[in-house]
Amino acid sequence: MKKDSGSYPRVRVESGGSGIVSRAGGVLLTETARTVGLDRALSGALAPWHKPRAVHDPGKTVLDLAVTLAVGGDCLSDVAILREQPEVFGPVASDPTLSRLVTALAAAGPKAVTAIRAARAAARERAWNLAGRASPVVGERLTIDLDGVLVTAHSDKEGACPTWKKTFGFHPLWAFADHGPEGAGEPLAVLLRPGNAGSNTASDHIEVTRQALAQVPKRHRRGRNTLIRTDSAGGTHEFLAWLSRPGRWLSYSVGFTITDRIHAAILRVPKAAWTPAYDADGRPRDGAWVAEVTDMLDPSGWPKGMRVIVRKERPHPGAQLRITDVDGNRCVAFVTNTAGGQLADLELRHCRRARAEDRIRQAKATGPRNLPLHGFAQNRVWCELVSLACELVAWTQMLALTGDARRWEIKKLRFRLFSAAARPVRTGRRLVVRLPERWPWTGHILDGIARLATLAAPT
Repeated sequence: MKKDSGSYPRVRVESGGSGIVSRAGGVLLTETARTVGLDRALSGALAPWHKPRAVHDPGKTVLDLAVTLAVGGDCLSDVAILREQPEVFGPVASDPTLSRLVTALAAAGPKAVTAIRAARAAARERAWNLAGRASPVVGERLTIDLDGVLVTAHSDKEGACPTWKKTFGFHPLWAFADHGPEGAGEPLAVLLRPGNAGSNTASDHIEVTRQALAQVPKRHRRGRNTLIRTDSAGGTHEFLAWLSRPGRWLSYSVGFTITDRIHAAILRVPKAAWTPAYDADGRPRDGAWVAEVTDMLDPSGWPKGMRVIVRKERPHPGAQLRITDVDGNRCVAFVTNTAGGQLADLELRHCRRARAEDRIRQAKATGPRNLPLHGFAQNRVWCELVSLACELVAWTQMLALTGDARRWEIKKLRFRLFSAAARPVRTGRRLVVRLPERWPWTGHILDGIARLATLAAPT
């Protein structure tokens, strides 16, 4: 009679092994930081917080926290996964040192946050220049997406309030640079707000857009080649007027609430004026049409050149129609100041704003799913660390990876690349990290390191 040993092979587990490090694939992140000069930029920006005779550099400590979040950590103490592997990640500060630094940065208020943002902006400009055609700037056009998200708080943290979804927590507003269909996206700014913050607060949209523009190269901070996209929460007089102000002249594509006047205008649109909408591949979409109703509305009070475009489509089975829907078709609207162009192309461009939902989902998986600190100022610093981690991953994909790996989500990157184990050895007075040949994605890591090595590091 054959004894059943189960579905998995029997193995003997014991301690005593040496010479192996885990998450050696995180070297992709550290090499990216070195290539774009992020390590030096943070060290210089946070020099005022470097206490005399202190062992650890605040810039290196902040970067360690960002790398920890990128490889899967979600609180300060998770930096231990780097601390126990000095061969790969160098000396890492203790938990009390980390806590004191975050407290000091939070106590400094806007000064510390501004310093971190300045380092991020300097590294971003270099990263985009090195990326060339792979950067978010496509044909001199840069697209910035705005979107809000609710973050649940499981304790009574400072600033946590009831939200409009009957939960309890925060309501941060994010701004992302869209990398297009061939890449991911990177956060430019995040505005931490109490849970009861309004969705359509114009001052918050203006502030997060201002912060986002300060993060991009100067040539993209104004002009029609920079497009701001958001949902109907941004469809306010104040925000659209701010975007269109002379001297700024930003392009926009903003969702718009269907009012009674717009609903009446939709009813007056001739059947021949409706043109087929496009699907995600740019082909005519069955059961969806677009039309422009600008000339049927009173433009007073709105920015000059604003166009109102509506889409109607047959709802999917089981969907509930709203009072603003027409003839059994679901209707949505958006406004833009882009002159010319086919309506279907403009509507497809606006629909691609939905990629911001994926960016937020990835950001929530990189630290802010539950803001871990108690003070509001501390969690604001934490949001900067999350942004730093997300853009470090985005720059790694942009500069080091190719093909489908540029679009991998954070979970896949962690399981396939960042979690790879290796054996560090010293040969010829150099440290070599040897990855296992049988690991299926070793080639991705090696090719990425080689690609980064061809990019000159800042002097």
